[in-house]
Amino acid sequence: MTALMLYNSLTRSIEPFTPIHPGEARVYTCGPTVYNYQHIGNMRAYVFADTLGRVLRFKGYELRHVINITDVGHLTSDADAGDDKMEKAASAAGKSAWDIARYYTQEYWRDIKRLNIRQPHTWSIATDYVQQMIDFAQAIEARHCYRLDSGLYFDTATVPDYGRLARAHTDGGESRIDPVPGKRSPLDFAIWRTTPPGETRQMEWDSPWGRGAPGWHLECSVMSGALLGFPFDIHTGGIDHREIHHPCEIAQNQAHEGTADTGARLWMHNNFLIDRTGKMSKSSGDFLRLQTLIDRGFHPLSYRLMCLQAHYRSELEFSWEGLLAAQTRLKRMIAGVQKAVDDGPADDALLGEFDAALSNDLNTPVALTLLDGLLSGKKPHRGTIGRMDEALGLELTTLTRADLRVRPAAATLTEEDVEARLAERKAARAAKDFATSDRIRDDLIAAGVEVMDGDPLGWDWRPLV
Repeated sequence: MTALMLYNSLTRSIEPFTPIHPGEARVYTCGPTVYNYQHIGNMRAYVFADTLGRVLRFKGYELRHVINITDVGHLTSDADAGDDKMEKAASAAGKSAWDIARYYTQEYWRDIKRLNIRQPHTWSIATDYVQQMIDFAQAIEARHCYRLDSGLYFDTATVPDYGRLARAHTDGGESRIDPVPGKRSPLDFAIWRTTPPGETRQMEWDSPWGRGAPGWHLECSVMSGALLGFPFDIHTGGIDHREIHHPCEIAQNQAHEGTADTGARLWMHNNFLIDRTGKMSKSSGDFLRLQTLIDRGFHPLSYRLMCLQAHYRSELEFSWEGLLAAQTRLKRMIAGVQKAVDDGPADDALLGEFDAALSNDLNTPVALTLLDGLLSGKKPHRGTIGRMDEALGLELTTLTRADLRVRPAAATLTEEDVEARLAERKAARAAKDFATSDRIRDDLIAAGVEVMDGDPLGWDWRPLV
C-alpha cells in the first residue's frame, strides 16, 4: 500500500502518518455542543472525521476514535464572552439544561446514523468528566493560571509559541479582545467560570475557585488525554476551531505535560460548507439541517456524497442543484452495482490506484472517479466495489433504487399511488392516448413527482426538489 500522507494544520504541510503505537491510530474529534440541532455545515466535519477513520482502517490500522459531546461550558462566543449556550437554550425552551442536552444528543446521533457515520470507540460526555477537569486545572494552576472574581484564567504567556496553530501573527488568524476585567492579555482564556454572586446556574459544581462550571477549552484537553493518552495521533475539527479552541487546548496540554508537545501529532481541519442563502448559522433560527434535506426528498447519503466530491480542505458551496447532481450520481452508482458479478479476482491494480488517491491526504474526488470508472463497466466486481466503499461509506452494496426515492414532507401521494398512476400512464401511452398520458403527468407534477421519460437508468420518477 501507498504511504498515508496527511495535511498537518500545525506545520501547514503534508506529512507521513506514523502512528505513535504501531498498528494503531488514536484520533480525537471535537464533537457538537448539544443545545440545538446540528446544521449541515456541522455535519460536514463528522463526514470528514468518519472518512479519515475509514481510510485508516482501510489501510490496516486498528482505530481508537473518540468524539466528545459538549453539554456544558460552551459560551455563545468562543472567546469567553456571552451566555452559556446550554443555559440559554434551556431558558428559552423552559426546560432543564440536562433535558436539552439529552434531546439534542439523541438527534445528533440520529443524523450520524443516517449519514452512515461509524460509531466511534468512545463517546465522551463532558459532564461525566467534571472532577477530572477540576483535577487538571489544579495541576496547572500554580505555574500557568491566575484568579479573578469571575474565575480561573490561563496565562498564555506561560507556554511557548501560543497561537502557532492559528498563525495569529503571520497569516491573518483571528484575534480576540475580551471584555473580562482584570485579564492580563486578551489572549488569556477561562479554565473555570465562577458563578456570579446572586446567580444560580442549572449546571454548576463546587471547585477550589467557587461554585461554577468548566471552560469549554478545558473539556477537550481532559477527555482526549484521559481516553487516548498524551501524545496521541490525530486531532480533528472544523477550521473554525483552528483559530481559538484548538490553540487553547494546545496551551493546556503543554502546561499539563510540561513539554512543548501539542498533545496530538497531527491537527486536521475540514473547511467550511458555504451556503449563499445565509442559512448555515443557527443564530437566525432558520438553518439547514439534515432533516431539511430529507423533507425535500433527498436521501442523506446524497449529502455524504456531496461532501466527498470536494476535498475536505476545500470550501464546499451548498446548493439544491448540487445536491440533486450528487443524488443523480448516487443513482448511477447503484445502477452500476446492480450489474456487479461475484466471480473472478478483485481488481488489485484499481485498488492500488484507489489507495494512492486516498493516501494523498484523503483525495476523495479522485477516489470517486476511480469508483465511477469501475461501475461504468459491463461487469464490475462486487468484491472490489465493497472494498472501495469501505473507505467511502456510501452503502453501495445495500442501497436500492427504491431507497433513494425519499418522500418529501409535502408530498400528497404514497409511492404505491405513484406507481399505480405510472402504470395507468404507461397503458395510455401504449394506446396512443397522449391526452390522458399528459394529464397524468401533470397531476403527478402537481403532487410533487417528476416523471422521467427516457431516463437511461430506467428510473421512471423522482420526487421534485
